[in-house]
Amino acid sequence: MSDPDLTQAERVRLALLDDHELLLDSLGAWITEHAPEFDLVLRAGTWLQLVHSPAFPTDLVIMDMQLVEHVSIEARVRTCRAAGAKVIVLSALDTHLDRERALDAGASAYVAKSQPMSELIAVVRQVAGVAGGQAPTREWRPLPEGAISLQRPTLSDGEREALRLYADGWTTSEVAAMMEVKYETAKTYLRRVREKYGKAGRPTSSRADLTRRAAEDGYLV
Repeated sequence: MSDPDLTQAERVRLALLDDHELLLDSLGAWITEHAPEFDLVLRAGTWLQLVHSPAFPTDLVIMDMQLVEHVSIEARVRTCRAAGAKVIVLSALDTHLDRERALDAGASAYVAKSQPMSELIAVVRQVAGVAGGQAPTREWRPLPEGAISLQRPTLSDGEREALRLYADGWTTSEVAAMMEVKYETAKTYLRRVREKYGKAGRPTSSRADLTRRAAEDGYLV
């Protein structure tokens, strides 16, 4: 349902990202019917579908916290923010750590999926600067004891490049060849990366772990 008092240019361009098709459809239909101030231009079931769409970036992205894809919430939020889109994160599991991760990465709000649709839209309106919204709350709370630190270690240029290539799927030998360095040099770069992330409390025991760390810290963007 469109509002004749709003021109296309005045409406807020909105994108939805959720890998549950039923929720994607129901939320999209509700917004289209009850929130005419938003122009729902993109519904994406995957992260790649979102960022590769010609409609991206939008003014605002509402995304699910948990996706099947191995792209962290930090990487997703930071990518959207760098592109100029505000982000609201939805989660079926409203945990303290997930909330802090999303907000610390730059999300404007974090909303539990258990909340009524009307309350979600009130937050969406506030974040988008539309009249009738309510301010999202962001309470400061210390991380739980034993929680993973999200500290970003300082990497040298060589270490960053080796991490990026290795996380892209290349072997250590291929990383060395692409960087035009000896095999032992590339191996040392990766070993130092693991050591630095280990000291920061962020595990990197496998290639998958290194890929997640690279995505979280923006090295894959």
